[in-house]
Amino acid sequence: MDLKENISRALKSVRSNLLRSVLTLMIIAFGITALVGILTSFDSLIYSLSDNLSRMGANSFAIKPAYDDGVKGGHERKMVSDPISYRQALDFKEKFDFQAKSTVSMFCTGIATVRQGEEETNPNIRVIGVDENYLEIKGYDIEFGRNFKPTEALQNPYFALLGMQIAKKLFKKKPEKAINKYVSISGKRYKVIGILKEKGSSMGMNQDEIVMLPLTTAKNLYGSKRKNYSLNVGVTNAEELDVATGVATGLMRNIRRLRLSEDDDFEITKSDSLMGILKENTANIRAATIAIGIITLLGASIGLMNIMLVSVTERTKEIGICKAVGATRKNIMIQFLTEAVVICQLGGIVGIIMGVSIGYLLTIFVFQGEFRIPWLWIIIGISVCLVTGLLSGIYPAMKASKLDPIESLRYE
Repeated sequence: MDLKENISRALKSVRSNLLRSVLTLMIIAFGITALVGILTSFDSLIYSLSDNLSRMGANSFAIKPAYDDGVKGGHERKMVSDPISYRQALDFKEKFDFQAKSTVSMFCTGIATVRQGEEETNPNIRVIGVDENYLEIKGYDIEFGRNFKPTEALQNPYFALLGMQIAKKLFKKKPEKAINKYVSISGKRYKVIGILKEKGSSMGMNQDEIVMLPLTTAKNLYGSKRKNYSLNVGVTNAEELDVATGVATGLMRNIRRLRLSEDDDFEITKSDSLMGILKENTANIRAATIAIGIITLLGASIGLMNIMLVSVTERTKEIGICKAVGATRKNIMIQFLTEAVVICQLGGIVGIIMGVSIGYLLTIFVFQGEFRIPWLWIIIGISVCLVTGLLSGIYPAMKASKLDPIESLRYE
């Protein structure tokens, strides 16, 4: 019998024992779903974050206050060093004379409502104060209008840059009409001078629902004595990143007036190290997911082996007839192995469809990232099903091939 005929007989066997086959098939499908679905979601999430970090540039780093996680009195506490003040941030930007650009920014609020006429957004808009270098270093582009000028960032003009979704919402899907118009944010009127190019979402945060104000304007409206100002640096030459972080460390120590005996009370985080931390943290989750999938498939393979052994017993007379008309042990063995592989591959196909669907839904609606077809995990899923089918079917197939044709014909 050729492969086509073996597959045809295998499908007939599945139909003749439909309930048992479907139950085993679904166990295999759930195992593959766990593998493909969760791993697809992780891959899409990591791709989305990698894309966002690459827009920032692999040759950039951030400076922020140091922190420790400690336990005191049975409660977890976060002990943060003194924040980076407005004056310290501007001093760093002015004195850092390496071949790089620095940007100072501050977080204002994440629950703002933006209004224009009768239109208004939901109260979930992020407002940040930025200088003229922020867009370039953080990977934003201007779609309409212009960026802040250096003098505007340090003065107190009521200007604003709007994210694309905000401009579309307030100006009836015609964002270009927002330029030189006025919008209201927390009771203050701002002149719109620029619309940011659409950037998408990452980790559930919409990058297009954002408002940027000149740094000094934001400081005057949202600042306080304990307000922290973020410092980000983009180095021109990626090979000089380590040297740049060393220079930045020395300069920051001077600005923070630390003595030689004192440890740094700030941290420098490179953009490429963030990706390394993410991959390291997700490695254990990947391993656990793979382990769950393998355990599920192991249970499915035992169930499949049981079905195949029952099938050998039920079809003993059929095996005797096949041998009587010239079928060899090899023919019988291949036939039963094919049946086991076909059941596994059917389960694998169902599992891949379910897994990719779950991965797509998680990526789009939970992580709000960009979905990519997981060809690697699809190929691995099919391969795992092939191996599972072979391992589950080899013993029943050997048992069937060794049956004595005379005794098999007498079997009732």
